[in-house]
Amino acid sequence: MINLEQVKLLESKVAKAIDYIERLTVENASLQQREKETQTKLESCQKRIDELDKIVMQFREDHGQIETGILAALDRLSQFEKAMEKSLNEGKAKTAVKETAHKQQAEKTPKTPAKETLPAETGGDTEKICFEIPETPLSLMESGDINDPLTDTLGETAEGEELDIF
Repeated sequence: MINLEQVKLLESKVAKAIDYIERLTVENASLQQREKETQTKLESCQKRIDELDKIVMQFREDHGQIETGILAALDRLSQFEKAMEKSLNEGKAKTAVKETAHKQQAEKTPKTPAKETLPAETGGDTEKICFEIPETPLSLMESGDINDPLTDTLGETAEGEELDIF
């Protein structure tokens, strides 16, 4: 038969099982709460990742457009430099031709003032000076070595003034 000690032993085991079940229930509730919090954080992180992915994609598109724009600007600048170089070379060639022509003309013409003879009815063979050939070579005038009115000296900006190139 069943004795009192066996009943007490059974009662203590049941009490331990109930305590254990209560602890597991509390722990299970805590784990479920942590799972919900973790799930909320995960969803928040996933939203942030999606936002960052959109930002990265937009950045890549913008970067591509910027790179294309810079390459186009560099290409236009290169074309401009080539055109300026060609223009300068043509200008130098024209200047050289003008200098040669000026030298040839200077060799042919005397460097004395041009004179005009008055008709005999005004008093005879009197000479009148009309103009003088400048002594400054044409190449110096064309090379830009003439004082600029916007500057104090050759090529230097006057004090307090700025030159706008655009």
